[in-house]
Amino acid sequence: MAGQKMLKFISVERDMPEKRAPDLRKDDFKEIYAEYAREKAAEQASRCSQCGVPYCQSHCPLQNNIPDWLRLTAEGRLQEAYEISQATNTFPEICGRICPQDRLCEGNCVIEQSGHGTVTIGSVEKYITDTAFEEGWVKPIRPAIERSESVGIIGAGPGGLAAADALRRQGVQVTVYDRYDRGGGLLTYGIPGFKLEKDVVMQRMDQLTDGGVQFVLNCNVGEDLSFDAIRGKHDAILIATGVYKTRDLPDSDADGIVNAIDYLTASNRKSFGDDVEEFDDGTLNAAGKRVVVIGGGDTAMDCVRTAIRQGAESVKCLYRRDRANMPGSQREVQNAEEEGVEFVWLSAPAGFEGNAVSGVKVQKMRLGQPDATGRQSPELIEGADYIEESDLVIKALGFEPEDLPQLWGVEGLEVTRWGTIKADFTTGATSLEGVYAAGDIVRGASLVVWAIKDGRDAADAILSYISSAATVAAE
Repeated sequence: MAGQKMLKFISVERDMPEKRAPDLRKDDFKEIYAEYAREKAAEQASRCSQCGVPYCQSHCPLQNNIPDWLRLTAEGRLQEAYEISQATNTFPEICGRICPQDRLCEGNCVIEQSGHGTVTIGSVEKYITDTAFEEGWVKPIRPAIERSESVGIIGAGPGGLAAADALRRQGVQVTVYDRYDRGGGLLTYGIPGFKLEKDVVMQRMDQLTDGGVQFVLNCNVGEDLSFDAIRGKHDAILIATGVYKTRDLPDSDADGIVNAIDYLTASNRKSFGDDVEEFDDGTLNAAGKRVVVIGGGDTAMDCVRTAIRQGAESVKCLYRRDRANMPGSQREVQNAEEEGVEFVWLSAPAGFEGNAVSGVKVQKMRLGQPDATGRQSPELIEGADYIEESDLVIKALGFEPEDLPQLWGVEGLEVTRWGTIKADFTTGATSLEGVYAAGDIVRGASLVVWAIKDGRDAADAILSYISSAATVAAE
């Protein structure tokens, strides 16, 4: 009976949720995709071929049981679909919105290889959990037994929050420390609302708070509270700070040259209604300006699309390779182009003009032989330099880890040669007893879905650690 509901990819075409027209969506920060209707979600889920070896699942960092919740959605059993989705993913409504499905689950969908178009996995995932919240299926965290042990988590981004959720469900007392005034990390202040509306993040924050997770916000570890003080208060510590140090360019300190994280944070703060002086005085506001964004990753895409919505006169993105070799999502590039962004491929900055920036000195490139990663290396074309006029230059070159041992005054916390915390790949255990690490601060700048996985894995390891310590103490 169930089989009759599935394998409809031959007769039913792939159909994404309706996308708002560019001239409508570029004037606000609302998400650009509409929600599936119940019948449409079931129809699209029914296209799944129910593979014997589901590559969508094996290429998902969380190993989400995608075929099963697609089948349940096709059968109209949405609450069961939600329960299976939630079993492996702490925040499926967030992953459904911001995961690069074209590189993960959908990019490895078997029916796409046969020319039928991938199942719209991300859109169905988003629909399932949005419906679960609306219907009241998302229940408050209520542990069966409260434990006396406590865990301190430094960082309220996706890795730290995923660990907090998992530990709290086991009755552990959890306190999360974060430098910002709201939890969520980059989910709140780094990713624009047109990809992830902030009430989606805040409803999870509310769920965690209601479930007993304590948040200490506006807390800069090493300044407001020492690492040793936090460590002394808890039975175990998880470091999940992410990576926030911006990769820089030489001689890029002129007025009008800003970091992507500062620019995006200011924009997101305005969406909350906060007073943001650097936005209001024009420093971090693209309105009426000729904007140049340097970089080709997803952060660069967030910046160019934000600048469009702020009313920039023009928005250009410089990237040193071509479209086929850029690291950002191709879907995001298409969305940006639809909204009026111009991509200047095979171009790299060589310097800047003006004490208050008036232009970027651009070097034209060509692609030469592949580098160590297999990607073609950019090579300079002599004599092809020119000036790209600009009033605001945004550096979106990626992020690096801060020097936490020095910043926090911690002895014995080992780091790698890249500056990330040296931690066991499976458990997240660091060189310090009872101290664990997870997410970008271990693996480098990566995806939200990987941070969630790392946070969940670290929570399991921490639970084993504090349970063993409790057993030893009892003996």
